[in-house]
Amino acid sequence: MQRYFVPTSHFNENTVYISGDDVHHISRVMRMIEGDRVYCCNDLGETCISEITKITNEEIELHVVEWLENSAELSVRVSIASGLPKGDKLELIIQKATELGAHQFVPFNAARSIVKWDEKKGDKKIERWNKISKEAAEQSHRSIVPLVQKPISIDELIRISPSFDYKMVAYEEEAKEGEKAKFVQLLSQMKAGQSLLAVFGPEGGLTDKEVLKLNEAGFLSCGLGPRILRTETAPLYVLSAVSYHFELQG
Repeated sequence: MQRYFVPTSHFNENTVYISGDDVHHISRVMRMIEGDRVYCCNDLGETCISEITKITNEEIELHVVEWLENSAELSVRVSIASGLPKGDKLELIIQKATELGAHQFVPFNAARSIVKWDEKKGDKKIERWNKISKEAAEQSHRSIVPLVQKPISIDELIRISPSFDYKMVAYEEEAKEGEKAKFVQLLSQMKAGQSLLAVFGPEGGLTDKEVLKLNEAGFLSCGLGPRILRTETAPLYVLSAVSYHFELQG
């Protein structure tokens, strides 16, 4: 069944109303009819099986058949903070990291970011990034859509960091020196329901000054194995490791 994310305000007792672009997708792309069923997820991460009862050009009306208790969400909330990379690399990170369970994305302007944030084109960029997140969440049967925030500075990143239980920065110099225990130790300390803010540099990596500033703010510098990973690969490595530790190992 197809999955759609619907604002909680569009749930009325046992009835759900879908509007916007999803109306076109349901009626024109998927060619669904009355009696077909879909998954509907609200803002609280709750999912139900719903049956289409009415289709108009502006709205789809559905009846709630059953609320589901199972969830595909990671038991810990991992936020990905990426130094703005060039090209469409951030779009790739958002898509794949959403499939792997990321909770939210916090792009930031790093010293070595080639791409500089353009405020004039910013709103369209953020809208596109969040659309990619939504589509990836639907495809991977997530219960929530990870939010992609507007890019911030590294100082702003540090200011919001106290709201997280754990903070780490992937630092290639640690990997070069063979460090491989800190990330494992961090995961072993985390418990279900806690949060992790993971920071990754752009193509040229983070500067020593940036890493020092993060370390002074309580971020743990971690190596990610013996190989140097690309900016778009490192977040996926971390999320895969988190999934292995909390889901596959039980």
